[in-house]
This record gives sequence, C-alpha cells and structure tokens, in this order.
Amino acid sequence: MSVIPLAEAHAGLVSLVGGKAAGLGELIRAGERVPEGFCVTTDAHRAGVVPQDEVRTAYARLGGGPVAVRSSATDEDLPDASFAGQHDTVLDVEGEADLLAAIGTCWKSLHGSRAAAYRQAHGTDPADVHMAVVVQRMVTPVRAGVLYTANPVTGNRTEMLVEVGPGTSVVDGRTEVTRVVLADPAGSADPGWQGELWAAGRRVQAHFGTPQDVEWATDQDGTLWLLQSRPVSTLFPAPPQTDDLRVYVEFGNVQGMLRPVTPMGMATLRAMIAAMVASLGMRVEIVDIGGRLYGDLTDLVRRPASRRRLVRLMAVDFGPRAQAVMEHVLRDPRFAPSGDNPRRRPADASVGTALRALWGILRALARPDAARRRLVAAVDRLRAEAAAPAHLRTAHERLRFVRDHGDGESGAADDVTWPIVAGMLASALPAQLLKGVATEDDVHAVLRGVPHNVTIEMDLALWALASAAREHRDLLLDTPPAELSARYLRGTLPEIGLSVFLSRYGHRAAAEADVGVPRWAEDPTPVFAAVANYLRLTDPAQAPDRRFADATAAAEAALDELAARVRRRRPVRGRIAVFLLRRARRLAGLRESGKFAGLYRLRAVREQLLLIGATLFPAADDVMFLTLDEVEAALDGAALSGLVARRRATHRRELRRRVVPVALLSDGTDVESTLPAPADGAGLLRGVGAATGRVTGPARVVTDPATAHLEPGEILVTATTDPGWTPLFLTAGALVTETGAIMAHGPTVAREYGIPAVISVPGATSRIVTGQVITVDGAAGTVTTAR
Repeated sequence: MSVIPLAEAHAGLVSLVGGKAAGLGELIRAGERVPEGFCVTTDAHRAGVVPQDEVRTAYARLGGGPVAVRSSATDEDLPDASFAGQHDTVLDVEGEADLLAAIGTCWKSLHGSRAAAYRQAHGTDPADVHMAVVVQRMVTPVRAGVLYTANPVTGNRTEMLVEVGPGTSVVDGRTEVTRVVLADPAGSADPGWQGELWAAGRRVQAHFGTPQDVEWATDQDGTLWLLQSRPVSTLFPAPPQTDDLRVYVEFGNVQGMLRPVTPMGMATLRAMIAAMVASLGMRVEIVDIGGRLYGDLTDLVRRPASRRRLVRLMAVDFGPRAQAVMEHVLRDPRFAPSGDNPRRRPADASVGTALRALWGILRALARPDAARRRLVAAVDRLRAEAAAPAHLRTAHERLRFVRDHGDGESGAADDVTWPIVAGMLASALPAQLLKGVATEDDVHAVLRGVPHNVTIEMDLALWALASAAREHRDLLLDTPPAELSARYLRGTLPEIGLSVFLSRYGHRAAAEADVGVPRWAEDPTPVFAAVANYLRLTDPAQAPDRRFADATAAAEAALDELAARVRRRRPVRGRIAVFLLRRARRLAGLRESGKFAGLYRLRAVREQLLLIGATLFPAADDVMFLTLDEVEAALDGAALSGLVARRRATHRRELRRRVVPVALLSDGTDVESTLPAPADGAGLLRGVGAATGRVTGPARVVTDPATAHLEPGEILVTATTDPGWTPLFLTAGALVTETGAIMAHGPTVAREYGIPAVISVPGATSRIVTGQVITVDGAAGTVTTAR
C-alpha cells in the first residue's frame, strides 16, 4: 500500500506508516478531534518514487486547499526517540505540484545531517529506517502549543505543562511562548481552554498508557484540534505508585554507579545496600526505579530521631547534592515529623555487637600492622570460600548454589570490618579535633599516598605491566583495545604479563557491583585501553609509581609539620589527632578491601549463572535479565525469551541516559530540579573540592572506561567513578565528576595520587566538551572553562 487514510493507521502499523501517523491514527480511534488526512507509506519510500496518482486522488478527497506535510519515520515519536525537529515539515502547502515536492522534501530529510546525528546518538542503524509522510488538512490556529501530560521540567506526574503562543510559533520556535503549569484546572468554576486541555491530556494519556507530548491548536471558532501525540521521551521512569507521598534517594552513586543495573544484579545489590544501611542503625527499602537503586527514606524523614542524622549521612556517604536535596525535603511541610512509630524503629544493636565493635576498633588502633595481617588472611579465606564446589553438574544444582551462596557465617567478617572502620574513624576524627588549628585540606594532605589500598596496588601493578610491555608498544597502541582483547582470549597475543595481572584482579570491572556486568577476566578490553594510555606517558617525572612515591613523601612531611604545629597550640587534642593520623596512614588504605573480597563471591555466582544461561538461551548472559525465581521457572520449561528481549531493550535505552536524579518523590518529581539554580558565573562551574591542587589542561569527557583514550595530563570529566575507573587516574591531570561524596572511591584515590578533584558538578559532562581547556581548583571546588 502506497497511500492510506490516516484513520486506518494505528500502533501496529508503525513499520508501514511511521511513528507520527501511528500516533495520529490512535488519536482518531480514541475519538479525539484530528484534522483529516492521509499517509504516504514506507512502501512508497522503499520504491523510491512518489505515487503521484494516488496522492492526487487522496488530496482531492480532502477537497484540496492548504495542507500540512509532515515526516513520519519508522523510528520517530517512539518512547525512547522523539526525533522532534530532526525531520522536515512543510506547512500551508497548496496545489498538487507543491504537495508532491513537499513529500520529496520530507523523504530527503530522513538522512539529513540533523537526523543522522540524532540517529547515531541513539544507536539506530540508518538502513533499518524508512520514511512515511503525513498529509493533513491545514488548521489555521488562533492559539497553538504543546501539552505535556506530565511536567517534563520536574518530572511531576500530577502536573501538566503547556507551552502556548500565537499560530504555529510554539513548535517552530520563532517567538517567545507562555509556559503554564496545570494542576487540574478542570475542577475550577470556569476552566476555559486550560480545563479543556487538561481533560484532553487525561484522555490521551489514558489511551496510550504513558505521559504524552501533544501538539494542539484552537481555530477561530475556539475548536480544539490535536495535531500530534508521542511519548515524552525525556522523563525519568516513575517510582512505584503509592497512596502517600514518599521520597527516594539514589543509592547507586555510593558504589560509583549511575548506569542501570541488570535485573539479576538488582537483587544482589538490594541485599547488600540494605545490610550496609542496617549497620548504620536504619532500615531502608531499596526500590528499582529505571534500573537504578533508590532507597525509600520516607519513614526516616518523618521520624524526629532519624531526621537529625539524615543530612549528616547524606554529606558523608552520598555527597553534597544529596545533602542539599535532603535539607530541602526536611523543610517541606509534606514531610513534617509525625512522631516515632515503635513498629518502624530499627532493632537496636545488641550489647554484644557493640562490645565486639569497640574491641575490634581499639585492637586495630593499638596494633595496626597485626590488624592488617588478619585482614589479608581473612580476604584470602573469603576468596577460597567463594569458589563453587567441583561437584556441581546440573543447572538446578548450580541454581541452588547461587541461592545459598553467602548465607552462612564466614567468621572473617570481624577481621575485615573493624580494621576498615578503625581506619575510617582515624581519618575522619582529626579534622574535628583540630578545628581552628588545621583545615580539612591540611588533613587531606596527610592522607595522600596511603599504602595498602588494593585498588591503588592494582593500578600500579597495571602500570608495571605496561612498563614491562614497552617492546610491544606499537602493537598495543595501534591496535583497538577490543581487538587486543579478542586476540588475548584466543591465545594469539604475545605474552605481556596480563595473565598474572588477571589472576589477581580479573574479578574486577567498572560497575563491578552488578553481577550482570562482565569481569575483566572475561573481557579485558578496558585493561588494554588503560595500558595504551600508560604507554603514551613519556615524562619520567609523571610516572605513576613516582607520583605515588612523591605523594607519600609529601604526606609524611606534612604530618611532621602538622604535628609540630598542633602540639604547640592544642597539646592534648593535638597529640590525639596526630596519633590518629599516623594510624590512618597505616589503616585507611584498607577501606577498599571489603568490597574487593566481596567481589570473589560475585564472580563465583556470575560464573554459575552463565553456565545456567548457556543451557537456556543462545546468549548465556541473557540469564542476567531474569530474577532467580524466573530462572527456576525457565529451567522448569517456562518460555522467557520474549521477556529477556524486552528487558534488554529497556536496559540499552537506560544505558544512554546521562542524567539520573539524586532524589525522586513518588509523584515523579526530581527534587533537585525544584531547588534554586546555582549562581555560576560565566565559565565558572561550582562543585565540591575533594582533593586539593590547581591544574589547567584540556578536558576529556569519558562515558565508558573501556574505550577511553586519555592523553597524559588531560582532565578526566565523567558522571561518576568506581574502582574500575581508577586506572585512568594514573595519567589524568585532574578529576571532575557530577556526583560523589568526598570519601567515595574516586576522590579518595585522586587524593592518594595527588591529583586535584572537584566532585558534584551538576551537568559537567554536558557543560564541558572534550578538548576544552579548563582549570580545576580542588581547594575552591570550582571548574573554570576558558572563554
């Protein structure tokens, strides 16, 4: 079919009529008032010839006169790609010759520069896309605009947003428009055009089942016409519907993760984060929103006792953006304290647990080297205990192992936990003890170059590998990392020591807390990318091992100077603070060991899940898009390939999302969007200084460490980091992130390498471009872009 009436289009015909025509056809089916028209289908586009006779006949049925000619590509007006303004629209077309020419114009726009760039950003293959064209009777509007059935600025699903202006000026952007937020004006005595729009928005959203972006116009008779409806593709997924207003805070950034978690990884992380929060004396439900981990803090916000702790908790573990959001929530009268509910109070830690913690911390502070030896031995035990038994043969046996793994008491927990806690306390308390005598920067200077950090040891081991592999420099620099990885896995790459490195660190990866993510041992592409970055470093003074040694020496000298200063001015407190700082230098590096040990269990679980997946699906890692209960159902014969495909598609779509709200309300509101905008000056971006120093250099915006090309001295700009990103730090001049807390992985490693870091810079990856010269001032917490 080359031409069909618009009323015959529907959602099931997207491949024939394109997204716009399908949406209009659905509006007609729903009984909405839509200008009459027809669709020149993708069959005609594939044939490459405008069906002139059919177009003339259809145009005559409309009665001739002026029409709007609009693109309707098969990949536009879809949930994850609106293509708004990327293809051409021709208005007020009159006469057969001009109509045929306008159709050709729409066809040509399919592969125009705007659409091509948009399509590339969304990972769409141009060969899979075809163009249909919508021809509709032209409405001469007195008032026109766009109705969003959910507020696209704040995400609030209980509000609608209208942009309105004269004629067609709203959509084509030729004039200023008026923006109106609607909150059910239909309930007023005289709702007028706003009430009519609200009612239409409610009907349209109910028909499509998701918030819509609706173009509309009213003519000189006051008749409302709907000209287009498509999903609002920019909204972050909505939280679960609840009877009361609730607040959710994003927990993934604590682990340096803003990417979506696989369904299989979600269950593991929920349990891990719930346990972590429980150790702080709180119970929090972990909720999956858009594949991210959000903690429901509503009960804690409304309890007087816990309200006092929340802002401090946000500042330490979640970062300043979360702190600002929580302060705002606590001022919101909708979250006023409602009194303690004994049934909601977390169980108090037992006296035995408290005594064990006190003993473990004091023991580590008294004999830090012995504590470190116990921790190393405990990590070795956890590694041995994590391995799957050799007798597992069937998929059901493997699933039973996965379900039961980690449930038992290892006996290693105390030996790992309390030295880490002692190191964290020894790092945090001196700043409080030395207020008025020393600054936080003075304390941070003492905590550079701290030994025994397994992540830094990993990075330096990779640097040593790269240094030893310089005879293969041309091969490692000129071959894409993915190809090097494939050759290594096939056994056709020269030996460079990678096998030894992976035997120690191969269970790591970026976003490694998600069991659904491949480990470096499975795909060492990121390792080869890091090695290539190291081989580009030719200045001996910038060698990472030398920089780390210099940081260590500078820290020891800073500690000696600080000790002399504070003992004169604060003899008692000063001596205690210096004692703690010396202990911190021997214990603080252990903070990465707990996660490092826990990753052995994740690796063992992942290995068994992949073996199960190989028996169920063509791609073994399809199993990561199921839950354990669903895996069991699949083993019993349930057909879940369709479910896996849908979840994979959603996961791929969410991987492209660059902005993840710090906190959400249950009505969908992005809380941070309601705060006053930061008063940044021209070229000045404000964040929080996490590692002191001032560096000017070209920026490198990185979204994936597996493909990152970072020249020595370039400033790494990214959304967030975790230990899998830290190999990039060895050659970076400075670090800028959009999220994070001062004590998170990235800033900690940056301090220990002695590179400046500014964290929690909103929109850094979009406001800074690769190659732009910027100045990072870790002391001031600012990033300045060159004009």
